[in-house]
Amino acid sequence: MNNTIDIGLTTDCPVDPDIQSEPIGEESLLLVTPRNIETPNWKTLCQLGFIDHPDARHHAELLLGANFEQYQAAQLRPIKQSGFSNQIGLILLPVSRGLGFTVLPANAVAAFAQQDSIKVHHLPAPVSETLYLSSLAGRELPQRAINVANIVKGHQQ
Repeated sequence: MNNTIDIGLTTDCPVDPDIQSEPIGEESLLLVTPRNIETPNWKTLCQLGFIDHPDARHHAELLLGANFEQYQAAQLRPIKQSGFSNQIGLILLPVSRGLGFTVLPANAVAAFAQQDSIKVHHLPAPVSETLYLSSLAGRELPQRAINVANIVKGHQQ
């Protein structure tokens, strides 16, 4: 709003009329456990514990709420927190070491280098978040921002 940022990527569509936004894609949310978990159930998740991160509660609410009726009643309360990370590249490290499970967007999971040490679960009710590209309404963007926006849009198609 103070004209210091050219463009932004969000998963919530801004409601301020001074910000223009356009949906540019969808990103799946995935349940990730240690590799030895074949089919996660509520009991298994409670025993494992939750690896928290800044967006984890929101992601868990969306994905677990759509797939586990026990979650709808209790949310994450009966699940112990086994760890926390605010570094996107480190969130899956404790999962890979068997310390818990988490919920992350597909791109974050795909970027994790130790894929063979985790298990990604595609649950019966898939959930995704819409990605929005936003900028100040009526502002002419500099060419560098236009170039970045075009690249981002091209990769989301």
